[in-house]
Amino acid sequence: MSETSQRQLGDSDSPIEDELEETFNRTLNEGTQRLHRSWHEVLVTGFFGGTEVAMGVLAYLAVLEATGNQLLAGLAFSIGFLALLLGRSELFTEGFLVPVTTVAAKRASVRQLFKLWGGTLAANLVGGWVIMWLIMAGFPKLHAQTVESASHFATAPISMETISLALLGGMVITLMTRMQHGTDSVPGKIAAAVAGAFLLAGLQMFHSILDSLLIFGAFITGHAPFGYLDWLGWFGYTLVGNIAGGLILVTLLRLVRSKDRLEEERSEAEAER
Repeated sequence: MSETSQRQLGDSDSPIEDELEETFNRTLNEGTQRLHRSWHEVLVTGFFGGTEVAMGVLAYLAVLEATGNQLLAGLAFSIGFLALLLGRSELFTEGFLVPVTTVAAKRASVRQLFKLWGGTLAANLVGGWVIMWLIMAGFPKLHAQTVESASHFATAPISMETISLALLGGMVITLMTRMQHGTDSVPGKIAAAVAGAFLLAGLQMFHSILDSLLIFGAFITGHAPFGYLDWLGWFGYTLVGNIAGGLILVTLLRLVRSKDRLEEERSEAEAER
């Protein structure tokens, strides 16, 4: 089908399908707002993102300690993603599809993208550490489970298995973002959050923020059989894997799918300068 006939068949004058056009516009509008935040707004939003994910970690640990069932614990962790969704806070690994699309459309700069990534990552970790300290202080019965869960990640050597889990972790969180931006339905967005949590936490994929909070909790107990250097080694390759999985396996394919619409947006942005 030619581009001309595709435009004629749709309700909008767009080179892509109407539903994709709505998703593209929704993504671009949100991305523009997020990337033009001040440093203060980036850090505060990221801090809240870390605290809210920590609430999901609390639910995860409580269910895992009570049942020993990893899949049920993964579903419980969805509380953290629901808090992110409804509270409109920011998680570092959510910053692949939407902001990158905005930069590709020339509605924001690469510098603004790095500000969002760097500020959000640091604030996520700080906010998460603070709440994990409170959780470990308030729930001493969860100490043993926290150390056990954290050890699964912090002591994992670099291998094909761990790199694959990091790539899949980045892919899952970005796919969740893509699904949530594909609909205006709140129940649909909630379903995507629950599905993402089930896959990510239930199957113990490697996630740079979520798993770091577990490791921080283990440090706070004083009984962790590993140290901060072990965490940094794990964090480094997991972070790279998450970024690669989110950008290559989801974001890049979405940009290719919307290539014609993206070129139009880039031309409009250049004309406005």
